[in-house]
Amino acid sequence: MPLFPLNTVLFPGGQLSLRIFEARYLDLVRDCGHSGEGFGVCLILEGDEVGAPAVPAAIGCEARITDFSTGPDGLLLLSVQGDRRFHVERSRVRDNGLIVAEVSWYEARDRQAVQPEHQLLTLLLRRIVERAGPPHDQIEKACFDDADWVSWRLAEWLPLTGLDRQVLLQESDSHARLQKLVELIPEYQTF
Repeated sequence: MPLFPLNTVLFPGGQLSLRIFEARYLDLVRDCGHSGEGFGVCLILEGDEVGAPAVPAAIGCEARITDFSTGPDGLLLLSVQGDRRFHVERSRVRDNGLIVAEVSWYEARDRQAVQPEHQLLTLLLRRIVERAGPPHDQIEKACFDDADWVSWRLAEWLPLTGLDRQVLLQESDSHARLQKLVELIPEYQTF
């Protein structure tokens, strides 16, 4: 799978907008368009988004292209949605600088209800969604009972650092992820 290291973390079900201008990533988009497959988004641990290949985190999220267009500056604009989480087993850098990896996929877990001790997080997310307005105000009410969905959306929307988001992405247990959010929230008083 081709990897797209970024200074952000993509979560399952999350949305991300990208501006594509480097040849290696234009090739990646072309190849994904032909194959119908996604690509991997990983947090950059060392390096930059542009130029020499960066060192990506070993755990990332598959990105599926949902829309594309051309911006006023002529650059390709992509909208992607996060799908499955993966672990990079091996990777190599192609001649064009694109990192490709062999990955193993994390198994999807059965839906789990938000536990009583985390209900305040659900209330917080409801308030964030209310303030966000359309199209978020169209979210099904049942989503707010799903511990995975609540934890992924809070991890995506709260003003956390990239490393805090990465720690949350790496946590497979939704209840443990919610508990980590409870512990992180006091550090961020700006929301």
